[in-house]
Amino acid sequence: MIKLGGQQSFQPTWTGQLSDYVTVITYAPDGKSFAASSAAGEVIWWQQNSNLEPLTLLPANNSCSVDCLAFSQDGQFLAAGGQSGQVHIWRLDSPDPELLLTLGNSTDWIDRLAWSPTQNLLAFSLGKYVQVWEATSGEIATTLNFHDSSALDITWHPDGNRLTVGGYQGVKIWTANDWDDDPYLLTIPSASMAVAWSPDGKYIASGNLDRTITVLEWNESYTSSDAAAIASDTPLAPWVMRGFPSKIRQLVWSTVFTAIGAPLLAAASAEGLVVWEKQEDEAQGWEGRVLPGHEEPIQAIQFQPNSLLLASAASDSRLCFWQKAKRLSQSINGAPDGFSCLAWQPQGHQLAVGSQNGDLLVLAKTTRGQGFG
Repeated sequence: MIKLGGQQSFQPTWTGQLSDYVTVITYAPDGKSFAASSAAGEVIWWQQNSNLEPLTLLPANNSCSVDCLAFSQDGQFLAAGGQSGQVHIWRLDSPDPELLLTLGNSTDWIDRLAWSPTQNLLAFSLGKYVQVWEATSGEIATTLNFHDSSALDITWHPDGNRLTVGGYQGVKIWTANDWDDDPYLLTIPSASMAVAWSPDGKYIASGNLDRTITVLEWNESYTSSDAAAIASDTPLAPWVMRGFPSKIRQLVWSTVFTAIGAPLLAAASAEGLVVWEKQEDEAQGWEGRVLPGHEEPIQAIQFQPNSLLLASAASDSRLCFWQKAKRLSQSINGAPDGFSCLAWQPQGHQLAVGSQNGDLLVLAKTTRGQGFG
């Protein structure tokens, strides 16, 4: 089990255990429950306002890991996918959770899925293809072909109308209003491993296999089928950040903006953690600062909602909190085999973390006040 020593700003409020490496933790939108999955294939759902033990939605089978897990934007559905090649979807808005259906096949490992942030559309990877399931009809709305490689990451624009897929040679962006229209392509010389939209939808960042980050300032006309609109508003050249020790494993944006009206962008590469801040002078672009604190690969990073507090978890058994994404304000040691994942509650009052030996831990701030920024 994880053991915390000394007086800490964040203290455990709940502990649990899965049978293997914790692959994903995710909170429901209302923050009243969370789900977690493991490398042994189990999925659990824990409701915080009850005295019940976590409910096992999928038991461990020790042969097929669950690698992606997400709640729908209204909290009605929970989807899980993994090595089995299947996507399981549960309906949670009833006293007893119901396994609604199972999608996919047994040939392609499903390691990416994402719900639209504005409607109940679920996108998930199937090798070089991405399928989109619509909860209202209960049918597959479309099947998209990435062509150049397997889909390496999937995310949605904050408006919920643009599906973004990263892979070899770039990022493709489809418009949900017309799935048959050609996608916009953000060209990447190598492969896009991680994709993230800023919370206002103004910037899209791609973490790449060639140890670079590409950031594009988005314009609504880029996915327009109106050729005249595209010709009159040619995309600006994206910014490219270099000098990372390895491929970019994760990208996250802050929900709080700086004085010039731009969010911060944090990137994890091997044991390196860098925070990028947009400069007022366009010629200077983005300026990075390194946050030294980890000695082994970083497994997860995430900004606290409505704050610039950044949390990072790594294989070196350290969970770090970075005040204003600049200064190390707290470091927790105690996961015997290292941390594996983390997730902030959407309201920002709790942080759930998982370890490589199956430990689950929920932490909460112990000092008065809610301002951690």
